[in-house]
Amino acid sequence: MQTDSTTEFPPAAADAVAMDKAQLAKLADAIKRKGRALGFQQVGIAGVDPGEAESRFRSWLARGFHGEMDYLSRHGSKRTRPAELVPGTVRVVSARMDYWPEGSADAEDLLEKSPHAYVSRYALGRDYHKVLRARLKRLAEFIRVQVGGAGYRAFVDSAPVLEKPLAQNAGLGWIGKHTNLLNANAGSWFFLGELFTDIPLPVDEPAGDHCGSCTACIDICPTGAIVAPYVLDARRCISYLTIELRGSIPEEFRRAIGNRVFGCDDCQLVCPWNKFAVPSSEADFAARHGLDAALLADLFRWSETDWDAGTRGSALRRAGYAGWLRNLAVALGNAETSPEVIAALRERMDHPSELVREHVHWALEQHRSTAAESVPADA
Repeated sequence: MQTDSTTEFPPAAADAVAMDKAQLAKLADAIKRKGRALGFQQVGIAGVDPGEAESRFRSWLARGFHGEMDYLSRHGSKRTRPAELVPGTVRVVSARMDYWPEGSADAEDLLEKSPHAYVSRYALGRDYHKVLRARLKRLAEFIRVQVGGAGYRAFVDSAPVLEKPLAQNAGLGWIGKHTNLLNANAGSWFFLGELFTDIPLPVDEPAGDHCGSCTACIDICPTGAIVAPYVLDARRCISYLTIELRGSIPEEFRRAIGNRVFGCDDCQLVCPWNKFAVPSSEADFAARHGLDAALLADLFRWSETDWDAGTRGSALRRAGYAGWLRNLAVALGNAETSPEVIAALRERMDHPSELVREHVHWALEQHRSTAAESVPADA
């Protein structure tokens, strides 16, 4: 969810204006230390010049690769130019926080178990927006104590911010061929958040690209969404299809979705750099309600009240209840035929939502085809 509010910082505090380079460098080091103490694994500082990222983003939009995510084109240059979104911004403090849920069921193994649902690992626990925003505000308050009257705005995927290029410029990693941010010491299982500030802190060295000739992420993508190195066609991406898309999932992609009911992690699971990833010790990111290895049929039987309780404070709410059932119906259609799977689908054949009914009928048709194929030709 993104907003289009633009606020201007108040005039810079006198003590911020008076700081020399040595004092600003000392403040930057203090901000990074405090960020780590607050639970961020790394904090970096970037300028506000978008560089080539702006033209690449505009080209991506022009090709229609954003699909129905109209909010990505709604804000003009505010998304690529921080100083237009928040006048007075001269630096962006970028922070990352690991999220791989410690102790969760093995992800790759789960993708092979069709009766089970696969939920993207970032969405198993508490909504990351809430967790990171609270920490960023505490970091901002720390800066206020150091520099009275300093202006700031905290963002966690909540406004038109081109966060990955900013993080790359802040030295947190490089944008990989799958378009996720990669860190040489931590892989890609982390969230990003930003503080826009009017303090002219020293900037960090941008991270270099270390993907080399590797194409593992491109080769593994179930729907061929990575149409070229560093170029993602969101309209083909399972994360888009199961989260952002509000209508019917195109039939050409339904079989490829497998048992993925919210998001997809394949390109990250196969990435060699993620051998350096460290599980998160954040309790908020631990799997809730057994969602790391839940049965598809059990989740499909959740009433709307069950869904409301099971997704409260979770990123899963982004899909909506009808979207959740739509996704589960597709996964059940891809599951191995069993009495439990068929029974669960039949219970939703007359669901009030036309969207749900369509996908339930498709799923049942897959099992009719499977049953027909299993019957000997002379029967």
